[in-house]
Amino acid sequence: MREFLLRFWPWIGGWAGIMSLLDFCLMGFDKRRARRDGWRVRERTFFIVALLGGALGGVIGMFFFRHKTRHWYFRYGLPAILILQLVLVAWGLLSGGAS
Repeated sequence: MREFLLRFWPWIGGWAGIMSLLDFCLMGFDKRRARRDGWRVRERTFFIVALLGGALGGVIGMFFFRHKTRHWYFRYGLPAILILQLVLVAWGLLSGGAS
């Protein structure tokens, strides 16, 4: 696993960066639509993008735009996904043996 992560780090990091930017922008877009009574982004969309690697952008966007911070499943769920992703990457980098 370590060799895979090190070999494809630019692609993995780029993917996570794009997904994070997408989740951040979705938070801002949804906040704007909430103020103007427009159609909203589904809550599960935020979580799907976060699970696909955009948890960091979701967490930053949530607090930057002060959006979804009253919902316990966002307040604890998005950071939990981020922590899980960081733990998995750390485990993959620190694990020895064959991949």
